[in-house]
Order: sequence, then C-alpha cells, then structure tokens
Amino acid sequence: MKRYLVLWFIALPILLVALPAALVSWYGPAVPKGGTADVAVSAPDPTPSSQPPLNVKVYRTEKKVVETLPLETYIAGVVAAEMPAEFELEALKAQAMAARTYIVRRLSEGKLDDVPKGAQVLDTVQHQVYIDDSQRRERWKDQYEWKNQRILEAVRATAGVVLTYEGKPIDATFFSTSNGFTENSGEYWEKPIPYLKSVPSPWDIQSPRYEETVVMSTAELEKSLGVKLTQEASTGGAWYRIETKTTGNRVGKISIGGKEFTGREFREKLNLNSSSFTMEMRGSQVYITTKGYGHGVGMSQWGANGMAKSGKNAEQIVKYFYQGVSLQNFTKIMPV
Repeated sequence: MKRYLVLWFIALPILLVALPAALVSWYGPAVPKGGTADVAVSAPDPTPSSQPPLNVKVYRTEKKVVETLPLETYIAGVVAAEMPAEFELEALKAQAMAARTYIVRRLSEGKLDDVPKGAQVLDTVQHQVYIDDSQRRERWKDQYEWKNQRILEAVRATAGVVLTYEGKPIDATFFSTSNGFTENSGEYWEKPIPYLKSVPSPWDIQSPRYEETVVMSTAELEKSLGVKLTQEASTGGAWYRIETKTTGNRVGKISIGGKEFTGREFREKLNLNSSSFTMEMRGSQVYITTKGYGHGVGMSQWGANGMAKSGKNAEQIVKYFYQGVSLQNFTKIMPV
C-alpha cells in the first residue's frame, strides 16, 4: 500500500504539469514559424530562400552604373533609406511591403522609359531611395549592427508579400508625415484611385516635421508664383483667399495676386513641406506655416509607426492606409 502511495505522490505533480500543457498544445491557437501572428501568415514560408529568384536592376545615380540585386536585398536597401530603423518593427514590415509592391508593380508593367538603358529603377526619390550595405555602414556608424538587423528582420518577415487590389499590385505611395489626415488621391493628383482614400492619422503629431514655419520676402513670393500682390497685402487686408479645402484638410485651391493655384501647385512653386498651410504677412515678409511633410497620399510613415506603437500589426497598418487591399505572394501575380 505504501508503495502505491509513493508512486502516486511521484506521478501527481507530473500529471498536473503535463496534462494542461498537452491540452494547450492540442487546442491552443496555432502560432506561425517565428513566434508571432503577423502578416507573414498571409504568405507561404516567409523566408528569402523559399522565394523564386527575382532580380532588380538598379541605376546607381552617383556611380552611374547599373547594379543587379536580388529582390529582397533591394527591398532591405529601400527600407533602410526610406524609414528610420528606430521605428517599430511592425511599421518597418509595412514599409517593406509597400516598397516591394512598388517595384513589383513597376516590373510587371514594364514601363521603363524613365531610366537609363539596362536599368529598371532609379535609387532616388524619383522612384524609391535605395542605399547599399556600405552606405548603411557609413550612415549608421557604430549603430550599424542593430539597425541593419532590424531592417533585415522586417524584410524577412514579409518576404515575397505585396499589396494587391482586384488581383493587381497597387500604387503603394507613402510619405513622411500627415497633417492629421491622409489625402484622397483624386484631390492631389488628377486620377482618383479607389484604395487611396483619406483616413485620419492622429499619430503624426509626434513627428518632428509635423509643423514648420518658413519665412520669405514678399518679393520672393511674387517671383516664385509669378504674381503681383494686391494693395490689401501691404495694408493688412485680405491678400489671399483659400477657395476650397480638400477632404484631408489641405488647401484645394487658393487665389493670390489675381491668380488661382491648386494647393499642390502652390506647394511645389514655393517648395513647401505640405499643401496644408496658413500664411501671415509681417511687413515685407511672409510667414508660411505648414502641417505635415509630403504629398499626403497613401501610407503615412509616422502614422504607421504610431499605429504599431498602439499595438497594430503590419497587416492592419497597410489595410488601414490602403483601403480594400489584399496581401499576396508576388509569384501569384508575376510568375518568375
């Protein structure tokens, strides 16, 4: 009898530990390889080695040469250039998907007349900024190791994943900082795009580029716009008028010096951070205060980082800024 009691006391603790563990393993939620339930679940095994080879021919502007790079190597260089490595990992993953979608869309369309012969994409803001490993080392110096590993982790976790709308890769535009809202594509560009719609982005107020003021002389303003300011300007009267506002609370149209400009035209002529602005004249100087940094269409990078900090994952982030999109492996829409 004593012998059975001894065996029972030995077996009881084992059962108390092993049985719940077995039940959790059997009935608990499945966790994908890598340990987090994130966007990688939407694609096949999200490792670079599992993806068929696809090379990107990048024109290196400074060297004036074409470099052929594996897709994911190129994406790592774009994410490193386009988004701070200090950003949340889920924001970096969202950026990786947007960057990958951009190049896959470009290659699938095959419209390459804006690059030198033999190239497919530039390494500048005209397309997507790309920096190679040596440039990253130079930029990050003693922070290179952890920053580079963070970028690579984001790229690997989303390997092969692109954003599609009705089965085609989207125009995954992105920018730094909003004024609190993203912009409808049709109100900044001429063509409305169904997945590029205005959404609130309150997180952007944390960006150092959220609000800035530039000062220029009235003469500089007149020269840049090709106008002559009215008499009211020098007497404190209404020297300009905002004719319309956009859905994203930016300037739609503005009248000044007898001419009318779109908010985009005004921004570009004066090289302003944003088309969300107010102006004040003080003597012979004009103070222009902008909110946001960039065109405002698509994914706000500071908005993405704010969403990630609030607990949203990469898939939730991209589906918020790009309305109605799906996540697919690029091989399903672009066989290689």
